[in-house]
Amino acid sequence: MPTDPRPPELHWVEARGSHHDVGRALGRWGAEACHRHLVRSEAWAQVMACRGRPEIPAMRTLLRQAFPWIEDELAGLAEGLDLPPDEVFLWNCRGDLWALAPDGCTTVLAPRRLSHNEDGDPGFAGACGLAEVWPSGAPAFVSFVYPGSLPGHTFAVNETGLAMTVNNIRARRTGAGMPRMVLTRALLAAGSAGEAVSILRAHPRMGAFHLGLGQAGESQTWSVEFSRAAVSVRPVARAPLLHANHAVHEAQDDLPQVITASSAHRQARGEALLAQGAEALAILADTGDAAEPILRRSPGDTDQENTLATADIDLNENTARWAVYAPGAAEPHYRFEGLNRT
Repeated sequence: MPTDPRPPELHWVEARGSHHDVGRALGRWGAEACHRHLVRSEAWAQVMACRGRPEIPAMRTLLRQAFPWIEDELAGLAEGLDLPPDEVFLWNCRGDLWALAPDGCTTVLAPRRLSHNEDGDPGFAGACGLAEVWPSGAPAFVSFVYPGSLPGHTFAVNETGLAMTVNNIRARRTGAGMPRMVLTRALLAAGSAGEAVSILRAHPRMGAFHLGLGQAGESQTWSVEFSRAAVSVRPVARAPLLHANHAVHEAQDDLPQVITASSAHRQARGEALLAQGAEALAILADTGDAAEPILRRSPGDTDQENTLATADIDLNENTARWAVYAPGAAEPHYRFEGLNRT
């Protein structure tokens, strides 16, 4: 048999059918890693300790009323994982309930281009991958996926040409709202960046995220921060921007948040490199700040996060052309035109 050229660092998984079917397929794919690592982790314990919080019934009601199809996907995910549905729901609300959930990331936004380091739990190194998802009655997409999590809170491209990157914002608890990972899952069904922003504004929000949004063939991208208080949008039409994982928009000035040393250093270092004219992929591979590098591979990372993949999404044409790299790799492991691997 020929050797499979796909690297062990980035698996490939396909899911199609009803939303329950999609969730179940993703659950079956991620079950081994979740039972081996996730449910034994400190992060899981911290989130499960939130199970008695009074906001949780309201979060579930909001989900059921606005996005019953995502509730179906979560139910299928729990079935495939062979884990209790309530626990899988809580895990997919981790950043809403716990400001120090282990999700990081760095994004360089430029006109017609989004470049992104996906930073997360190093215990999932070699267990994450890309999912090609064809849900019945909704746009297909390809997304980076973590075992046990809904797609949509990482980087993704859907069949309408919408591209999205997601950075954690460690907002402190401010009251019940729609879980942030539910909202970003919903955005993968949007047909444009404008529609995606409208979805965010139409619902009460609990946690906070930064999104890079772009559309194939459009002349600009958008830096979007959303929190309970506001949805703020900055067009990126000229000079590129860098975003680590804390809120920087003026509209979020009053947001109670945790800014870790890693996030602050990555933001400062990345902005300095942009000012020097550095290219996006060179910035995302930078280790010039030895204590808090942008490319994060140290087992002693201060946020307990590592870079698990890098995406470079070119939106110049009517179809997104993009590549995904294993951490620090010089050559991509996957190339795409739209959703098609090339």
